Amino acid sequence: MAVPGTENGISLKRVGTVIIASDAPSLRAEVAAALGEPGTDLVEVYTGQDVAGKVKEHTPELVAVDMQMGNMGAMAVCMELRLEASYGNLPEVPVLMLVDRRADVFLARRAGAQGWLVKPLDPLRLRKAAAELREGGSYHDRTFEPVSIPVPHRSPAASDSTAGVAPAGNAPAGVETRAVPDGS
Repeated sequence: MAVPGTENGISLKRVGTVIIASDAPSLRAEVAAALGEPGTDLVEVYTGQDVAGKVKEHTPELVAVDMQMGNMGAMAVCMELRLEASYGNLPEVPVLMLVDRRADVFLARRAGAQGWLVKPLDPLRLRKAAAELREGGSYHDRTFEPVSIPVPHRSPAASDSTAGVAPAGNAPAGVETRAVPDGS
């Protein structure tokens, strides 16, 4: 005898709804495989224009949006969701942008996304990002982030070898130039 809320005698905890928006079937399948678990309803959307309607219909816990979609990509989708929520037309939902390159992070920030992942994706990062956003947090992928390399700066008085060195008038901070004799 089947017990409601169970599958093969195993209790299913209701996790919620996740909307996956992409015009690429392989990306939708990849995200669905990573985030699909018992109790999670996955709603696939093929165009950016359909996302707001699905959000209104399903009130998801998370919307994962592909940066590059035909006529309405992730930035436009995210901005539409933010504006409609501010008007009271849609619930506030966290948006996870799936960006193509590190430079797209700027667009994700500007659009108001709570999180972003830089492709290529992997299931562990997807699950971690989804968990953070579902709990009300944010997730900012550090993959491919430029690394800062500190460069020591020596003052002219630090060494005799820098005698005659003066900071350039229009050079960036920390850049020094040497005075060149005029030959007279």
